[in-house]
Amino acid sequence: MTAAKAAPRDVAAEVAYLTRALKAPTLRESVTRLAERARAESWTHEEFLVACLQRGVSARESHGGEGRIRAARFPARKSLEEFDFDHARGLRREVIAHLATLDFVTAKDNVVFLGPRGTGKTQLATGIAIRACQAGHRVAFATAAEWVARLADAHNAGRLQAELVRLGRYPLLVIDEVGYIPFEAEAANLFFQMVSSRYERVSLIVTSNKPFGKAHMFARTCARWCRNFTGSRTVCCAINFLLRSKLAPLAIATIEVGA
Repeated sequence: MTAAKAAPRDVAAEVAYLTRALKAPTLRESVTRLAERARAESWTHEEFLVACLQRGVSARESHGGEGRIRAARFPARKSLEEFDFDHARGLRREVIAHLATLDFVTAKDNVVFLGPRGTGKTQLATGIAIRACQAGHRVAFATAAEWVARLADAHNAGRLQAELVRLGRYPLLVIDEVGYIPFEAEAANLFFQMVSSRYERVSLIVTSNKPFGKAHMFARTCARWCRNFTGSRTVCCAINFLLRSKLAPLAIATIEVGA
């Protein structure tokens, strides 16, 4: 009695099923091309496997970056490549290029952009933060007034410390428009608590319309006020560290409007 001949395997169908189970549609679309290249270039099985895995990981990281960008709630999606350096006098391209490497996030340093309205501070902060999202970092963006409102809600609900702990899990926060709206004492204290809770633990990007010279004066004034109000040295440091360049070289960038 002759044994029944086995039906040929439908490899394409198996790949489609397995990549669907892995939720890897990009890999499914790439397998055929990678297999053709592997045969043409005489790859080993291991080299073909690595190429497939790399394609899947790249796709997942890309999709994850998009999700992190959406979750960050940027006011607009503006990349560094779109920034008009000709309009921003006093800003060195090499400084921004260095910040775009995200070394400051790894070092838990902070970035401060200072300049009048319309000089692109928010766009620079957004562009760098988008790079951070694409590199796998969680980011949250809000204006200073919006951050204070969120902290006030958490404080009124008795969960301020829990909220500060939650925010501490974000490697990067962006605080936009510091100094545009004066804070009352209670609001300023909440803001300082958020800043000081992140001091040398995780990073901030801050934008402000305060000129560089006045920013230092503002920091000293806030530090004196903090000592009188809370007696907390940590809160004083939270303001000072944002504006003292010795803590983070290249951390302060001043921008002027181009002629």
